[in-house]
Amino acid sequence: MTNLTITVDEQTLRRARIRALEEGTSVNAVLREHLERYADGREERREAWRRIQDVAARAGFGSGGRELPKREELYDRKVLRNRAGR
Repeated sequence: MTNLTITVDEQTLRRARIRALEEGTSVNAVLREHLERYADGREERREAWRRIQDVAARAGFGSGGRELPKREELYDRKVLRNRAGR
């Protein structure tokens, strides 16, 4: 393991030590766990996005590579023109 030095104000460190003590851990362990999650976070988000895309593709959502309609085209549908005329 490698050591890391950070600078933090006394009050913050005091509160962190108290909370860590209440949780049965140490500030060092909390920071280590946070850094591990932080370092791994990008890959987790990429994997989550891949899963979302896979589910959407299997469910038939998406444009299938076709261009999506423009806003004006969506609001120019017959059903919307009828509602506006009421």
